[in-house]
Amino acid sequence: MASPTKGEIEFFDILNFTFQDGTTLDHVRLAYKQFNKGATKTALIPTCFRGRIQSTLNFSQGALSDYRVIVVALLGNGESCSPSNTLGFPSAIEYQDCVRVQHHLLTQGLGIKSVDGMVGFSMGGQCTYHWLALYPEMVKNAVIICSSARTSRHNYQFLEGPRAALENSADYVAERNEVGRLEAPRGLCAFGKAYSAWLTSVAWFEEELYRELGYQSLSEWDHAATDINYRDWDPQDLLVMLRMWQRGDISRLNAEGDGSLETALSKITASVLLMPSQTDQYFNWSASEKEARLLPKGRCEIIPSVWGHMAGSGSSARDTEWMDNKMKEFLG
Repeated sequence: MASPTKGEIEFFDILNFTFQDGTTLDHVRLAYKQFNKGATKTALIPTCFRGRIQSTLNFSQGALSDYRVIVVALLGNGESCSPSNTLGFPSAIEYQDCVRVQHHLLTQGLGIKSVDGMVGFSMGGQCTYHWLALYPEMVKNAVIICSSARTSRHNYQFLEGPRAALENSADYVAERNEVGRLEAPRGLCAFGKAYSAWLTSVAWFEEELYRELGYQSLSEWDHAATDINYRDWDPQDLLVMLRMWQRGDISRLNAEGDGSLETALSKITASVLLMPSQTDQYFNWSASEKEARLLPKGRCEIIPSVWGHMAGSGSSARDTEWMDNKMKEFLG
């Protein structure tokens, strides 16, 4: 049963849920928040890596202003069921697990039979792709921002850097015996340092665009981006999500086909707008162009930005306005 809590974040509980790896938990909790509750159309937005519900760009005052917008926290993010709040949480989860619990929320918790629009940024975009593959009849339109249907080898290897920095830090603890956030300030800062230069682009740093975020120097931005912003994160939550990101690949869902990405994309029936960033160092825009050609009803619009991956996160007002206009045009 869904029940409202402080800050309008709600929780939906699922009993006896079995994950893809075979682990069964007697209780799985999903966190979500609704906007524009009185609207007749519905939009679903999963959070991204290191994303929380309140910080997720939701377009509820823009392109989705006439939609009932439901922002749902991915498993592992610390708000939904995660290593930090659930003993016995699997060390390896899949996007399929996230999609299945979200499907439970919509159909059993909220009585929603179809989704008019789904929007996903980064890992939220990969989750959206998995929705389109697992429940093709349920989602009518999807917007996928700075993401991909399959994590590239380059993306996989990039993630090995911050993962190794965290796991090899002096204060990282691999085992836990109770719920509650583990402390690993050195490891988390090392993770943030290894991750930070990949967030934007060469031009972003050269043009000192961290000043648009209110920072007066690179070192001031660095302190926030690699230290302060990680202080409320549990290291195992980060790692379980990172591993899910590394394994992201909708072609693995097509058991009856040839296992190719082309076949998996060809089976998607929803209308899909892909919006990669021109300077994204994680998800290359050319991969999105290829995916759009393979989707039966796919379209690609490249965000003309130097903000790299952060172009899709709401960090730049110009980029957000650009995306909002493209979404309005796409959704009609």
